[in-house]
Amino acid sequence: MPVSLPAPVRALLPRRLRERPPRVAVVRLSGAIGAVSPLRPGLSIGTVAGSLERAFGMKGLAAVALLINSPGGSPAQSHLIHRRIRALAAEKTVPVIAFVEDVAASGGYMIACAADEIVADPTSVVGSIGVVSAGFGFDRLIERIGVERRVHTQGEAKAMLDPFRPENPDDVARLKRIQADVQEVFTRLVTERRPGLARDGENLFTGAIWTGRQALDLGLVDALGDVRSTMRARFGEKVDLKMVAEAKGSLVARLLRRTTPGGIGSGLAEEALAAVEERAAWARFGL
Repeated sequence: MPVSLPAPVRALLPRRLRERPPRVAVVRLSGAIGAVSPLRPGLSIGTVAGSLERAFGMKGLAAVALLINSPGGSPAQSHLIHRRIRALAAEKTVPVIAFVEDVAASGGYMIACAADEIVADPTSVVGSIGVVSAGFGFDRLIERIGVERRVHTQGEAKAMLDPFRPENPDDVARLKRIQADVQEVFTRLVTERRPGLARDGENLFTGAIWTGRQALDLGLVDALGDVRSTMRARFGEKVDLKMVAEAKGSLVARLLRRTTPGGIGSGLAEEALAAVEERAAWARFGL
């Protein structure tokens, strides 16, 4: 690890040794948002807060670069991560640049909007500014095999969208109102953070996706490129890109962090289900 010399000592060195290259902290934000399990933590405020604090806490920062590769997920976790990035950027007065890799969609794009600039690869997938809720209905299946569903609640909406009961139109209407409220927050956030959005023609808030090149024309991103070439062009060939590692702990430690009954075997089963769900999220974008 390089030793940081005191200023008086550094002043005695030749100029080429005195001058430090610009430093850029690089944080990778990859995975489905909110898909937390012992082996697949995904992205949540809990899993990324430490990395963000370390990145913004570096001395002599010229900028913080976010490498984003996410199909989205939990709106709340996306918003919490977005707000934490903005708070740290304001506190440290450091510019933030987001670099889209494969995809920054839905909550992934919400996180990208926390940056002062967004740079995408021409073939990146960007957008999906919308809200979705998906599930399955098993009521006919359990009826066919002779299983009776018994649910007792206090509060008529407590068992809303129970997959083992027939779909209730009142539940769907309530869900639509919730989605509309979340969509309004998402739309306002993007509008405020992206003042250069193309206003004429295409509606950008339908949940549609675009390539990086198309997103540039629409104002969803600011430029095309990658982190290395962009940072070198901006800060010089000697720019110091400091990757901030994510602290995950050992495999055994992550297994033992479970707080619900069932033990390790149950955790592995849940992990398999989480992997299927995350794979489905990526598959929506052909990945």
